Amino acid sequence: MNLYPTLQSHIEQAQALSISQERKAVLQVLIDYIQKKVDQDQVINLNYICTHNSRRSQFSQIWGKVAAEYHGIDINSFSGGVEVTAFNERAVASIKRFGFKVSKDGEGNPKYFVFYSDDADPIVTFSKVYDDATNAPTDFAAIMTCSHADENCPFIPGAEARIPVRYEDPKAFDDTDQEAIKYDERSLQIGSEMLYLFSKVKKIQK
Repeated sequence: MNLYPTLQSHIEQAQALSISQERKAVLQVLIDYIQKKVDQDQVINLNYICTHNSRRSQFSQIWGKVAAEYHGIDINSFSGGVEVTAFNERAVASIKRFGFKVSKDGEGNPKYFVFYSDDADPIVTFSKVYDDATNAPTDFAAIMTCSHADENCPFIPGAEARIPVRYEDPKAFDDTDQEAIKYDERSLQIGSEMLYLFSKVKKIQK
């Protein structure tokens, strides 16, 4: 798979970031879940969940899919929230800066088609509730990317695992001179951690 050159350079940048032992311990729970699925030759469905499904969960869905492809792990990557808003335009601008090619369909809560290679289908993403019909209804890991969703959704129907992997919200910097920097910083962190965790999954030799 040939990644777009700008994206490839940002992946190399993400891989060079240091991840603390504390964060590695958080990620290990998700690594173990994915490894068990690989070992049992089962479909891997990951649903990244945040309150509005507008920033962190969208970054996670996109980077999760790309990182899995990069390391040769076959997954289905989804995202959702507890209410519908829209994929925030600031977050969309950030992924464009990272080298993803993006097309938009509709207004209000548009669908975005996020391309990372001419050799792969785009990632289709838009704001939706976690149990939207486009997401896996059962046998998925609910990955809680924000504290609000984690604390206010004590039960996720259909999830076989619930794994908190929380990130700080770049929304705090909206309309400031730090906005683009902080969105890119959060995206790069998520990319770094997704690349790290999929690098730790051992594929079965067939």
